[in-house]
Amino acid sequence: MNNSNRTLQASSLILILSGFLLFLAAGIFIGYSAYSKAYQFFLSYNLTSLGGPPIVESQPTATPDAEGTPAPTPVPTAQSGPQVQPWDGASRVTMLVMGLDYRDWTENDGPPRTDTMILLTIDPLTMSAGILNIPRDLWVSIPGGFGYSKINTAYPIGEANQWPGGGPGMAVDAVEALLGIQIDYYAQIDFTAFEKFIDELGGIHLLPEQEITVDPIGPGNTVTLKAKPQLLDGPTALAYARARGTQGGDFDRAARQRHVILSIRDRIVDLGISEMIARAPKMYADLESGIHTNLSLEDALRLGVLALQINPEEVMQGAIAPPDDVLLVKSPDGTQDILKPIPDKIRQLRDEIFASSSFTSPIAAGKDAPTLMQLEGARLSVLNGTYAGGLAGTTQDYLKSQGANVISTGDGEKVTYTRVIDYTGNPYTMRYLVELMNITPYSIISQYDPTSQVDVVVILGDDWAGKNPMP
Repeated sequence: MNNSNRTLQASSLILILSGFLLFLAAGIFIGYSAYSKAYQFFLSYNLTSLGGPPIVESQPTATPDAEGTPAPTPVPTAQSGPQVQPWDGASRVTMLVMGLDYRDWTENDGPPRTDTMILLTIDPLTMSAGILNIPRDLWVSIPGGFGYSKINTAYPIGEANQWPGGGPGMAVDAVEALLGIQIDYYAQIDFTAFEKFIDELGGIHLLPEQEITVDPIGPGNTVTLKAKPQLLDGPTALAYARARGTQGGDFDRAARQRHVILSIRDRIVDLGISEMIARAPKMYADLESGIHTNLSLEDALRLGVLALQINPEEVMQGAIAPPDDVLLVKSPDGTQDILKPIPDKIRQLRDEIFASSSFTSPIAAGKDAPTLMQLEGARLSVLNGTYAGGLAGTTQDYLKSQGANVISTGDGEKVTYTRVIDYTGNPYTMRYLVELMNITPYSIISQYDPTSQVDVVVILGDDWAGKNPMP
């Protein structure tokens, strides 16, 4: 790679990382109240047992070589992971950001787990964004028949079992199955890269809310941070963000992560994008081995610019957290403390984060539900689930008159209540149909299938046949 291309790639990498950190910080700030509420619940909750037969946690195994010795797992590269189509510059784009855990720093005892999983989404149409934190202890079905396990094990299971796309591919597939949405890209950030990034910024200024003892990686460097303004280097900032030894556990940790990210944001703003670009070649040399993504250079540049243009106050943020979205319980075999998902609640949270019409963006704020549905352009199939002849055809005509993209009709299973199935994640369209047809939460189904020929299927029920606004 020649020097000019390397400088461009470095600039792009730093630009998107800077933009990511800026709107991530805003999102965490907006959503902090959710963590505060969950924190109080966490302190008072007694763990209960989860019913059902024991489910053994999947243990990743490496493929042995000819001599029976497990072969080393390849380090992910910029080309590994889920294969994607180039971003068209206009569609909503979603990225799963993963931070690798403590074992990245110690002896090589197998592929690392994901310590942090954050889902980011940007809608360039409305200049709005969202961020969703996914807890590492969430108990989910691992794709590929690997049973139930904590979601942070998806990465090592994928690495050890040669899953398409390796660890990133399995992590993406697990989150897609959980939320019923399409994830366009992933970004894997090693903690070493995070440390170096802060050091290249010249450290971050931070005021701990209370005195805390943290332990940066390595022997003999434990430090007590006083509750006063101070400049933290990369290792100390990371240790502060990852510390768990306080009363609130992971919820205190979330607050500290917010504190660090906001401090990074402030530092980037103080330096300015011109100075960040000037530092890009040195940063690139330090970070290129620690940030792995399937995002192309061109798309990284465009998304970095876009992220910096979004007003931080317009970022919608949420976290899958108790008591609303998960239950603190024991695993079926009684050996692990886990978070059991409440599917309906997680779906509602997902819709809040991904439905841009709920953002306060000045572009989206003035648009009504039909207009937002039209902008989304989801492909609809309308099926008649009643004995009323011609209902699918008349409904198709009516929905088309409202601007809906109905591409097919037919007969479906007989249902009393109208049902909608979302295959590709279409919050505008789903919200419009739910309001138009008065669909109950029990009749809303998220069934992610990227190979589906349609985006949303509507199965008309007797309720729609008996009462509807059609002329």
